[in-house]
Amino acid sequence: MKILVIDDHALIREGLRQVLKDLAEKVEVLQAGNCVQAFALAQIHADLDLIVLDYHLPDLSGLDALNLFGERHPEIPIVFLSGAASTQLMREALESGAAGFITKSSQTDAILDAIRHVLEGGVYMPAELRVEMALPAKAGAQVPVTKTPLTRRQELVLGCLLDGMSNKEISDILNVSEETIKTHVTAILRYFEVQNRTQAVVAAARAGYRSAISK
Repeated sequence: MKILVIDDHALIREGLRQVLKDLAEKVEVLQAGNCVQAFALAQIHADLDLIVLDYHLPDLSGLDALNLFGERHPEIPIVFLSGAASTQLMREALESGAAGFITKSSQTDAILDAIRHVLEGGVYMPAELRVEMALPAKAGAQVPVTKTPLTRRQELVLGCLLDGMSNKEISDILNVSEETIKTHVTAILRYFEVQNRTQAVVAAARAGYRSAISK
């Protein structure tokens, strides 16, 4: 397993390196202090499994870096890292394509659980954002009524996406193949006119959809 950690503080990078070593027997953690170094490493190491990206970077904002990584390496999941716990920032990161969001104050076990979930294909959202998403949707945030509504099965899949489940977890719960789940997810992305599942989760929450657990 190979992970790239991007943070301008060496102590943070080293601390994460020690934490991430508990993910598997063999974990190689690459480190970059800025985006120039990070892009160079990502170009050299085409076999990266994950990127952990800090919000505050000296040469580029974390959100801009997230967008660039998404364009250049769309196959690599990115977990956003920040010292702030703003739900607005969490939403912005997910809308921009991050597969997860963790704060620097998180406990070691919470960080590992979040990253394992992302590596398994899921979307990790902090508890603060889950609470906010469970609130009633704001007026005017509904999906246009001209759209063909989602099917019942697609709504079930969407509910599982809102819980941050991976395709495998959803297929196990609904007792269908992962290929069928992928088809439903593709239809959901098309419905909300978004590019990835994290953007779909945010759009669905704004439109008033609820997680499978909260129903």
